[in-house]
Parts: sequence; structure tokens; C-alpha cells
Amino acid sequence: MKEHAMGLPFETVLGLLAGSLTTLAFLPQVIRTWRTRSTADISLGMFLVLCAGIALWFVYGVLNGDWPVIIANGLTFLLAATILGFKLRHG
Repeated sequence: MKEHAMGLPFETVLGLLAGSLTTLAFLPQVIRTWRTRSTADISLGMFLVLCAGIALWFVYGVLNGDWPVIIANGLTFLLAATILGFKLRHG
């Protein structure tokens, strides 16, 4: 395995970068939803399925000790669940 930054394997660095980007992709929607309290254009069914899938990826990461998967999906779940919470609360 090739080492990269801070002595981490390249695959770990790649996983952390990919997870960071997909997690950060949720941030603008969370901020907008928080500010406007509007979720009219957000699909409840899609966010329920998405949150379930993210939770399963998190569990998969835990079972396999895969830190990039654990970190990325843990944080992404918090952001997606925040949007889901607003959707359930504000319709």
C-alpha cells in the first residue's frame, strides 16, 4: 500500500476526501432549510430512504472498522437527519 499524508494509506486518504466532499454537499441544504424552515420541495420518501441507507453504511463501517466510512456516514447522517427533522416538523 502506498502511503500518503501523515503516513496514512492512499486508500484511506482517498476515502476521507470522498467522504468529506459528499458530506459537505449536504451543508448548503441544511443551512437553507434551517434559515427558511421550508421543506416543500424536499421529498419525504427520498429522505427517509436516504437516512436509512446512510445509517446502514455507518453500521457497515463500524462492523468493518473502516474509519472513512464511519466518519463520513456518521456526519452525513446528522446532516440528512437534520433536514428530515425539518421536513417532519414543518411539512
